[in-house]
Amino acid sequence: MANDLTNILPKILARGLMTIRQQVVMPRLVNSDYSTEAAQKGSVINVPIPAAKSASAVTPSNTPPAPASTTPSIVQIALDQWYHSDCHLTDAELKQVDENAQFLPMDAQESMKALANQVNSHLMGLYKKVPGYVGNWAGGSANSTPFASDVSGATGARKQLNVQLCPRDSRRGVVDFACEANMLALAAFRDVSQSQDNGIISDGNIGRKFGIDWYTDDAVPSHTAGTGTAYLINNGAGYAAGTTSIAVDTGSGTILEGDVLYFGSDPTNSAAVVSSTGGGTVTAIVLAAPGLRVAVANNATVTRALDHVVNMVFHRNAFAFATRPLATGMFTGGNQIMSMQDPQSGLVLRVEVMRQFKQTVWDFDILWGAACVRPELATRIAG
Repeated sequence: MANDLTNILPKILARGLMTIRQQVVMPRLVNSDYSTEAAQKGSVINVPIPAAKSASAVTPSNTPPAPASTTPSIVQIALDQWYHSDCHLTDAELKQVDENAQFLPMDAQESMKALANQVNSHLMGLYKKVPGYVGNWAGGSANSTPFASDVSGATGARKQLNVQLCPRDSRRGVVDFACEANMLALAAFRDVSQSQDNGIISDGNIGRKFGIDWYTDDAVPSHTAGTGTAYLINNGAGYAAGTTSIAVDTGSGTILEGDVLYFGSDPTNSAAVVSSTGGGTVTAIVLAAPGLRVAVANNATVTRALDHVVNMVFHRNAFAFATRPLATGMFTGGNQIMSMQDPQSGLVLRVEVMRQFKQTVWDFDILWGAACVRPELATRIAG
């Protein structure tokens, strides 16, 4: 039968995943190498973070040295994001799905796009732990869209990642459409003689430039910074590199989660803010890992970045993304349920079909979790 749901379910899912694949950017760029066993909302996935190693001189001996023992740290990702979007499909539409290999009803397409946008926005929202920053810091004019006249956004991001000891491979950049337009107007990105890539002119693709694979996404967020100004480090002994809790004094105004600060005279010694206390006069700040990059002295200046559009460049291991098929209980109330995973984006899409009077409700949902697990492998290009 044309409307046999057993035959139509996989067709709807496969075509829906194709729609989602065209919409999602971030899930394809970050680390998603995790199991796809069925899970429930609230399940936790452990992501191992490698421990730093050191080299030592070789001293020949009749007794071999004991192997160095290191234990990777663990970052837990909760599968705490569960979203759905539904649509009504008529019997005529189901018949067309069964007979036309390219057909997907418009309502179903919009449901897929809504889910894709939710995943993208969630992943981009993890920027608040990213410590690196390329752009204006304080005073003067506000940030303008990068790449308006030169490639300093790309070279600055590359420098910042190098300073942060980010691996040279698997670097990705995600920018908004205004930033992309500027990039495509620059000879360094556009000219085939320089890029050896005809796709830039024929398709508008940016591709790989300056050791970074560039993408655009309409989910690129903006950060509204606090009003904090004129703060100084308040600790007689100063703070060692790696410190994540610091005290400040003298200044005024708020310092908010996601603000980026640098300390002393070195803008590459930047850190992202997790939280602060003290209200209008901040007294204590908690920094995201890895904290201070170098030691700072007492009374070192604290400089806050301006409001900015958060274009980002990052290594794929900076973020971890896990998606799982939802565990289905034995009782489904007579509804039909099926899950399918997209091999490119990794997203697992589930559909539950509920029959009503002369129409069918198709409810699509996705379960996922994500975290910024290695923030030192990412930087922002402020717009």
